[in-house]
Amino acid sequence: MKRHLLKFAPFCALLVMGTIAVPRTANTAPPPERHPHIRAAIGALREARAELEHAAHDFCGHRADALRDSQAALNQLQAALACAR
Repeated sequence: MKRHLLKFAPFCALLVMGTIAVPRTANTAPPPERHPHIRAAIGALREARAELEHAAHDFCGHRADALRDSQAALNQLQAALACAR
């Protein structure tokens, strides 16, 4: 009986060592983007400002106010992102 156990001992040792020595797979996925909605709002405001700047008319006098307020909103959103870091 002891001989049978000694025959399988090296195999069992290799099996145990192989199981322990298997490296864990690293998480290579990039971390999720922080504050995606704020970043999307910044992009949308920039596009809206560009459209307002190149528009053929002044939207019944609201264009100047909209440009000013959209710039203020962009400044606030960028400050919020800077603060979140």
